[in-house]
Amino acid sequence: MNPQLLRDFPFFEHLDDEYLAEIAKVCNERTYIKGESIFFEGEEGEELYLVLSGVVQIYQDNHSRDVILSIFREGDFFGEMALLQNERARSASARTIEKSTLCILKKRDFIPLLKSNPEILIGILETALDRLRDANKLITDLTVIDVRTRIARVLLRLTEQHGVPSDEGVLIDLKLTHQHLADMTGTARETVT
Repeated sequence: MNPQLLRDFPFFEHLDDEYLAEIAKVCNERTYIKGESIFFEGEEGEELYLVLSGVVQIYQDNHSRDVILSIFREGDFFGEMALLQNERARSASARTIEKSTLCILKKRDFIPLLKSNPEILIGILETALDRLRDANKLITDLTVIDVRTRIARVLLRLTEQHGVPSDEGVLIDLKLTHQHLADMTGTARETVT
């Protein structure tokens, strides 16, 4: 793996080239096809995933349908909870929305890197706290707010996270179906349509 690809991840951007080369040595790169599962809720896991390309959804299976908690793309990471906690059971599942290439870092390789460079851990914790704040907003949206407002808020959040300026305004640069939006808002596809 090219060590310079790791610079796209905020918690690695301050590291020197030699240190990035060390991380790249323990990074296993894997490509997943569209719709492929990466891991399932409840499974044991000790890996951190860095998204090198593609789009990945983190979701929980609500038996009748999935609830999408997050969408990650190039430059994002996930799996940090299983990596940093002693509890190794995954709290959610991960599946690709499109063909994706991931860098997989095992706990046994990553923890020594954290000990020698604690700035990495601080970056991961900052992102984890932002995600906790977003999860709290999602809980409020799903339990208190009407469907129309939930859909509007998801569209605004997607605009902030994945929006690119275009001649007609802001384009959400993700290929999402009506079902994806329904799974993000806790409603039915027909309602989103």
